[in-house]
Amino acid sequence: NISRQYPERPILGVGALIIEGDSILLVERGREPLKDWLSLPGGAVETGERLEDALRREVREETGLEVEILCLLEIFERIMLDAAGITEYHYVLMDYLCRPAGGTLCAADDASKVAWVAERDLPDLKITEGTPAVIAKAFDFARSRAL
Repeated sequence: NISRQYPERPILGVGALIIEGDSILLVERGREPLKDWLSLPGGAVETGERLEDALRREVREETGLEVEILCLLEIFERIMLDAAGITEYHYVLMDYLCRPAGGTLCAADDASKVAWVAERDLPDLKITEGTPAVIAKAFDFARSRAL
């Protein structure tokens, strides 16, 4: 099992951009790194698990929802250094555009809250670095495809 803190190699993760109308589903992180920050539902891929299966599992565990995966939208690197400049966290995140396809919304697993957030309210929130840009890309893509 690879340690998430000071890992030997980058950890592969998946994130879900779940859009419904003019809102996106965000989770408040319940643990470090970035505890109490809003982020996309998602998490680490397990050995032997396909990316889309990991995404569905993580969304179900964190939000209670089932999703329809529309497409891979972005690949994002998150490298976080400690005070000494040593890599403390290193993730390669695959973010997928999704829409809800069932289930009952409820925060669980390592999400302390889960909520639909209107696009216009996003600038006022504490959202993990890099996430607002991919959210904007997701809304633009969804509007251009009339999803």
